[in-house]
Amino acid sequence: MNDAVLTTIAITGFGVAFFHAAIPTHWLPFVLAARAQRWNHGKTLAVTALAGTGHVVVTALLGLLIAWFGIALDRTIGRWFPLLAGGALIALGVFYIYRQLTGKGHAHHHLFCGHSHGHAGELEHDHDHAAAPVGARPPAPSDRVAITSLLALLTFSPCEAFLPIYASGVRYGWSGFALLTVILSIGTVAGMVLFTWLTLLGVRKAKLGLLERYESGLIGALLCTVGLLIILLEK
Repeated sequence: MNDAVLTTIAITGFGVAFFHAAIPTHWLPFVLAARAQRWNHGKTLAVTALAGTGHVVVTALLGLLIAWFGIALDRTIGRWFPLLAGGALIALGVFYIYRQLTGKGHAHHHLFCGHSHGHAGELEHDHDHAAAPVGARPPAPSDRVAITSLLALLTFSPCEAFLPIYASGVRYGWSGFALLTVILSIGTVAGMVLFTWLTLLGVRKAKLGLLERYESGLIGALLCTVGLLIILLEK
C-alpha cells in the first residue's frame, strides 16, 4: 500500500468536507435562528458545532458500513480491488461533473435558503401581522424547538460526498477508516463554525455562493483524481 495515496485521500477528504460545509444549508439556518432567538455568538457557534457533530456521526455510520463491506471484499478479490475501487471513483466523479455541466451543481434542500431567500425572515417574524400590534415583535419559538430543528436539519442529511472517500480508503483497514473519520469531523465542524462566525460578523466578501454553485464539479474532479491515483499506484 502506498502512503502517498493515503495522504492524497486524506487531503481530498478534508477538501470535500470543508467545501461541503461552505454551502448555505450548513451555516445560514444557524445565523437566522440566532437572530430570531437573540442568541449571542458563543451560543450560536456551540449549537452549530453540535449540529455539525451529529452530521458527522451519521455520515461516519454510513462510512462504517462501506468500510466493513469493502474490507471484506478486498480480502476476497485481492489485487483486483484497486482497479474496481478506482474505476468506481472515476465513474462517480464523472457523474458529479456531468451534474455540474447540466446545471445540477448542487442538489441540497433549501429549507432556509435558495429559492426561499425572500422568506428568510420566517425565523424572525410571523406573517400573521393582523394579530400583533403595529411595531410589536412576536415571541420567538423556544430554544428547545429551535435547537432540535437545527439538529434534525443536519443530522438527517449526511455528507454523501464523503462516502466515496471512505470507499477509497478501504485498503488501509480500520486505521484508515479512523483517520478519515477524524478528517471528516475536523473539516465539517470547523467549516460550519467558521462560515457561521464569518456571517455573524458580517463578512460577506468570500462569495460562498460560488462554492455551492460549483460544488459538484469540484468534488467530481477530486474523486477522479483519487480514483486515478489508486489505479496507478495501488497495484
